[in-house]
Order: sequence, then C-alpha cells, then structure tokens
Amino acid sequence: MKKISMLVAAALLAPSAFAHQAGDFLVRGGAIIVSPSKDSNNTLDTHSDTQLGLTFSYMLTDNWGLELLGATPFAHSIHTGGGEVAKVKHLPPSLMAQYYFGHGQSKVRPYIGAGINYTFFFDEEGRNGLNEADVSADDSWGLAAQAGIDMAVTDNVFVNGSVWYMDIDTDVTVTHGASVTTYKTSIDPIGLMVGLGYRF
Repeated sequence: MKKISMLVAAALLAPSAFAHQAGDFLVRGGAIIVSPSKDSNNTLDTHSDTQLGLTFSYMLTDNWGLELLGATPFAHSIHTGGGEVAKVKHLPPSLMAQYYFGHGQSKVRPYIGAGINYTFFFDEEGRNGLNEADVSADDSWGLAAQAGIDMAVTDNVFVNGSVWYMDIDTDVTVTHGASVTTYKTSIDPIGLMVGLGYRF
C-alpha cells in the first residue's frame, strides 16, 4: 500500500506529459479481488478470491476505447448452511466499451465502461462428504460495468484503479449416486483491481 501511495504521489507531481489518444494500446496488470454478492435467496454462498488481473485496451478516439478483461483462474469455495459442499474455478472474460473523461494530454483520466461478460466454470469438485459427487456449474452470459482511473507516472507508465460489476448467474448441479440436486445461484460479483499500466 505504501508503494502504491508513493506512485500516486509521483503521478500527481510528475511534470511528464501523458496521453491516451486514438491508436494507443494500453495494458494494465495488478491484483484483482472478486467478491460475490450476498443474496438472501441463494442456497449457495460463494466465497471471494484474489488473482492476477490483466486488461488490454485500444483507444478508438481520444475519449472512446475498447477493453478486454482477463485474469488467472479464480477458485471459489461454495458453502451451504451446513458448510463447504464444493469448490469451482472460473474465468470471467469481459469485453467493454469505455468512455474516458478529459482530453488526450490529461495526466489523470477517469473512465467508465459497459459491456458483456462470459464466465465459464471448470474443475468443479465436491467437498465434505460429497467428494465422490459429480459437480457441474453452467456457463454464464451477462452484462458488465466498470469505473476506473489512470494517473500518469511517466510518459508511458501509469497507476490504475478500477471497480467492476458482472452479472453472473449459474445452475450448480450436484449428482451423488441416485440423488441429483440443482442449486440456482446469482454470483454477481464486484471486482476491485489496483495495479500499473503501460501505454504503447
């Protein structure tokens, strides 16, 4: 956190020019935590996880861009009132249309975005008495939204912070012998990412 604070201070004090302009390619990387929403109607409770987040943006104009979100796989423990019943992994690639406030030479560029998310689940496995069970989670399509800010450190390097929302709904099916149970759940996570970016 201290290092990030120093980078933010450098971003605000540095005399260097900064540009997100038409034709620029932006790469951002950092820690991203995905925290599923708590829905009282859900039978399943999905726990948070932190991974490496990567985004790739292309500036169509000085103010409009397209961004693709990627990450290393997230692993979530799934609980019911009786404890952990399963563990799943997923990847949530999202494609966003973005609007950047300010102009091409602004050192601080807040932005917002909206788009679509596709989440696919894999390596599902049962836990605590359900180790032999067959667990599967359906893939999900949904809307996504974001807000973020880039702050210049040098001509090409910048500090980034962003918050994401993803609409992720899935059916988790647990097959244990002759018993088949399907749990409908809304994950709808909030993602928080802090890291560095580089402009090409």
